Amino acid sequence: MSHARLILVLGTVALATTLIGCGKNATEPQATPGGAPPPPAIKAGLLMETYDVNRWARDEAFFTETCDALGVAVIKAVADGDQDRQNKQAETFLTRGVDVLVVVPKNLETAGRIIKVAHEKNVPVVAYDRLIRNCDLDIYVTFDNEKVGYLQARGILDKVPEGNFILLGGAASDNNARLFRNGQLKAIAEHESTTGKKVNVLADPYLDNWDRDEARRKIANLLTRFKSEGKTVHAIIASNDSTAGGAIAALKAEKLAGKIAISGQDAELTACQRIVEGTQTLTVYKPVKALATTAAQVAVRLAKGGDPASIIRELGHTVNLLDNGTKKVPSIFLDPIFVTAQNMAATVVADNWHPREKIYANVPREQWPD
Repeated sequence: MSHARLILVLGTVALATTLIGCGKNATEPQATPGGAPPPPAIKAGLLMETYDVNRWARDEAFFTETCDALGVAVIKAVADGDQDRQNKQAETFLTRGVDVLVVVPKNLETAGRIIKVAHEKNVPVVAYDRLIRNCDLDIYVTFDNEKVGYLQARGILDKVPEGNFILLGGAASDNNARLFRNGQLKAIAEHESTTGKKVNVLADPYLDNWDRDEARRKIANLLTRFKSEGKTVHAIIASNDSTAGGAIAALKAEKLAGKIAISGQDAELTACQRIVEGTQTLTVYKPVKALATTAAQVAVRLAKGGDPASIIRELGHTVNLLDNGTKKVPSIFLDPIFVTAQNMAATVVADNWHPREKIYANVPREQWPD
């Protein structure tokens, strides 16, 4: 080989080696100024119970969006209403190395297994909008659920100050359903004490699930029963919009829709439509974006080793201690918002929860608020 050709070959090899080295450096994590590798990314596991109620997909989306902005990876699973399945999903997430779990449980008791196995791996757990009982839960992020129930009953009492009421509870397995009922009863007792008017609770059933069809069947049977007994139903305090929808379907079958006051919760689109159309009296709007954003911020700080009470204060909230049967769990209570036809535009519409065009789709255009 000639001297010139040897130089050309050696130069080509050197250039190729340089390019390979550049490629490798571009894909490897860069060292910190002190020479140590960067800390590993935080991985959060989000365990959803169901998507059956419309709001839950939004909770998940807002939570993931916040984590993305914070540089946190999220892995997700939905249990489709099966707590045993969710418990196994949690174990899978722990095997995959999550740093924190955020859980919307189905069963407030048996979900405690998740906290036990997580703590065995030193992984903290956030209960999201539903308390998990009888376990060493790290933190609970929710709305003030007794206040939700209070607002539901208060709104109905403003419209129907006395008479025969049905209290339609949610899933008996959900601690929130009990808290809503506590708030409803508090509002009724306060109303009777201050006004001297009497509320007669004809029935106060809970359901097996937050299920529209189950609510429809339950109310249909109660309407038939009370009609045969000569009792007029004046109001139904339903604990969410799905059960309110079922109750209203039963009322329609009896030509009573719009004649019996009824509450709800979650500001679902169909409920907002019913409110402006006149078949549902009110809903309670819980700004889900605030809940999901707060839960994500809490989860990241927990994953970094933060103290629950300190985290709550750092985020500007009051530390509430809620007894779950084992400990007083540090908790964040966000404020719900009472919504009727009169303030729909100023709340749900103004917050871009639902477009005005969809809410008022079945209302003559001249009756739309400005």
